[in-house]
Amino acid sequence: MNHLTIFPDPPLSTRGVVSNRFLKLGVKSFQEACRYVSELPYGYNSDCDDLLILFKDNMGTCATKHAVIATLAHEQKLLINKTFGIYAMTEEIVSGTNRILKNYALPYLPMPHCFLSFAGYRVDLSAGNRNGKNKPIEEFLFSAVVAPAITAQTEYLLYKEALLKSILIRPEMQSISLTTVLNARAQGLELLKSKISFDSQTYDDKGLPIPFPNHNLDGIKPSPVKINRESISDAGLRV
Repeated sequence: MNHLTIFPDPPLSTRGVVSNRFLKLGVKSFQEACRYVSELPYGYNSDCDDLLILFKDNMGTCATKHAVIATLAHEQKLLINKTFGIYAMTEEIVSGTNRILKNYALPYLPMPHCFLSFAGYRVDLSAGNRNGKNKPIEEFLFSAVVAPAITAQTEYLLYKEALLKSILIRPEMQSISLTTVLNARAQGLELLKSKISFDSQTYDDKGLPIPFPNHNLDGIKPSPVKINRESISDAGLRV
């Protein structure tokens, strides 16, 4: 993944509901908005289909964090997209995964994760959060650009479609059924939820969250990556 400083950093203008919310918070530029979202605690939201739930709950997941910033980018006419990916969850990435893999006889657990894509770069604003993962996700089995505020239901349908068309046809997965993976995914989500922890957030004199110690992403150098640019909208799936 790349650092958010690879993004353009124009001043924000009043062009939409998300832009206006950031301006009311005193956030004046695009990168400043990205930092604000990145430094919010990681946590599962009360309504993941509410675009502004991040501001109401003062926390978010990879889905809700990137929904807000991708929407902001579209409002500011920046070519930055939300991308839905599926990665191979293993014990190395999430401690405790081996138990699930053994129970379902899986080589790895295909799990969903969202990030932002821009000009061949990838940025994960949930990286460095206490999100249950031991390290950032760098490799994906599948990825597709999606609508910024894609609903949870549409994302789940995309996940199932990608499993059938892109992942379960892989040699190591051909003996695995869709039902098996979906059941294992449910346990994987519970495992991740059990590992999420965050301290009470504190704010500076500008009202911006003060980063947790492990949020230091400085020094990460941008490196171009290939992005699967298939797109999806809430109106239908295309994988």
